[in-house]
Amino acid sequence: MKRRIWSCKARFCYAQNSAIQKPTLSAPFTSTAATASLTKSDGWDSPWLDASCILQDKDLLKKGGPDSKTGIYVLDLIESCALEPDRALFTNLIKKCTNLKRLKEGRLVHAHLMSCFREDLVMNNNILNMYAKCGSMEEAQKVFEEMPVTDTVSWTALITGYTQSGLLEDAVVLFPEMLRADVKPNEFTLSSLLKASGTRHNNGFGRQLHGYCLKHGYILNVYVGSALVDMYARWENIKDAESIFNGLVSKNEVSWNALIAGHARKGEGELALSLFSRMLRKDFKPTPFTYSSIFGSLSSTGFLEQGKWVHAHMIKSGSQLVGFVGNTLLDMYAKSGSIEDAEKVFSRMLKLDLVSWNSLLKGYAQHGRGSDTLELFKRMLSIGVNPSDVTFLAILTACSHVGCVQEGEYYFQLMKTYAVEPQVSHYVTMVDLFGRAGLLDQAERFIQNMPIEPNTAVWGALLGACRMHKNLELGAYAAQRIFELDSNDSGPHMLLSNIYASAGRWDDVANVRSMMRVNQVKKEPAISWVEIKNCVHSFVANDDIHPQREEIQKMWEKVSTKIKEVGYVPDSSQVLFYSNQQEKEKRLQVHSEKIAFAFALLNTPPGSTIRIKKNIRICPDCHSAFKFASKIMGRDIILRDTNRFHHFQDGSCSCGDYW
Repeated sequence: MKRRIWSCKARFCYAQNSAIQKPTLSAPFTSTAATASLTKSDGWDSPWLDASCILQDKDLLKKGGPDSKTGIYVLDLIESCALEPDRALFTNLIKKCTNLKRLKEGRLVHAHLMSCFREDLVMNNNILNMYAKCGSMEEAQKVFEEMPVTDTVSWTALITGYTQSGLLEDAVVLFPEMLRADVKPNEFTLSSLLKASGTRHNNGFGRQLHGYCLKHGYILNVYVGSALVDMYARWENIKDAESIFNGLVSKNEVSWNALIAGHARKGEGELALSLFSRMLRKDFKPTPFTYSSIFGSLSSTGFLEQGKWVHAHMIKSGSQLVGFVGNTLLDMYAKSGSIEDAEKVFSRMLKLDLVSWNSLLKGYAQHGRGSDTLELFKRMLSIGVNPSDVTFLAILTACSHVGCVQEGEYYFQLMKTYAVEPQVSHYVTMVDLFGRAGLLDQAERFIQNMPIEPNTAVWGALLGACRMHKNLELGAYAAQRIFELDSNDSGPHMLLSNIYASAGRWDDVANVRSMMRVNQVKKEPAISWVEIKNCVHSFVANDDIHPQREEIQKMWEKVSTKIKEVGYVPDSSQVLFYSNQQEKEKRLQVHSEKIAFAFALLNTPPGSTIRIKKNIRICPDCHSAFKFASKIMGRDIILRDTNRFHHFQDGSCSCGDYW
């Protein structure tokens, strides 16, 4: 049989049937189209070839007809000698399969081209890359092992494939093998290896790789340098990440994103935002990853004005509310106290996923909107979105915050229907649900019947409920269980001390404080923050160092006088040490949230909403005072503590005093 000579152009061979004339080509095959002079009269009647017979890029992977032998129309044409298979054609076919993640078609193309390109290094690399990008690493590895010759591109494609598939150990072990094979890595090889190292724990291999980059002059390469920044940032070694970042002569968006994300992961929202501003001044364009990191960091700080500024910049840049960016923006608004803006983001997202639903559910739960939480959950189920453990945690939290005990028990049992295994957090929330409702015996029985060993969080929920309902005996029992598991946490010590103080058992209070001194347990100071004009101001109890301390004191005295006139009575039971009534009332008036509120009154326009954040729970006396103040001063007050949001408006709170 005469050997076929392949052409560099896509052309048609002579047909044996004399009725079919040899068609001519008006242009060679390119990545966009191949033009031929075929018409229906030529015998080539195809639904995907128009009158001018242009083989378009979108038609490369068109399925074959009912009698197709290969499954792809183009391959059928090659099989029937109607189309000459050259490098350009197969390269475009492989590229199409890779970009569209069409693994099935990629296998067909692979099988077809092996008949004539088995020894071709470039073609083998393309096939290897296709399998790797499609996530089929077993097939990628097999292609690699069967290649007669490999080069840097081959090794890099395999290493990158393993990294992107999350098979980090497989990627890492290839590097010494690559060096033993006397194949030199390039910047893309090293970048992939550094990425794999960054997602592992702080390890020796990553530092050795850093040393290799230094030795061989890759350290200033923007791709390698950016990957090094990302690696150290993921290890939360920000100092080394910043050192490498500052040493890069040429930076790109990846470099900036890596460092911004590093600060965000450490909860350093202000530093992340400052770096974002520097990035803009240097004329780098933020990517979706940039915005996602910034919104994530601002979620932890809860400062709304800064989040709105970044959101406004994102809108001006033309970015759309898609995927993870929309979800982190939604979460930022919910955690910053603006659940209304979170709802708007949710309604405007181009595509909702499970994270989107969970984010809004969690937001509703933390804002005490129990009925909205349950309605949204029903809506989610009605359109076929299956809930996750995060979904049910939000539902149980909502039930706990509004006292829906029966509903909470129902949804806890419903988890089995959706094959969701309860985690420790679900058990903690159920104990909190029973405890808040005053069902302390039921909460204790629930703990005893748990299929897993209760941890400090579970006993802590019970201890908090005992503090709320002044159950000294059970509270002491719960505290003892916590001390056996962890004696260094100040929270349980303070709760137990407060329970004893409420009962007037001052000797027991002294014993708890003595135990704290012996174990070197320090009480976390209460701090409140308020954001005004993109500037964050922090206050502690009895704050006497603020430049406006005298004006703040006078403002709160004015507020205090007014709210007393309409019914506010200081709750001296919240002062948990022995002193006279006058001293106790004086102590109540210098709590950090009251100082923050007075400062905000002095420095914000009349009628504007005041937003306060506190690092511990708001005390009952401040809660009562803020209800009266919201009405007397004509201000909405949104306070975020460690447990939930309180919306004070016109003399009432969104929690309905159930907290």
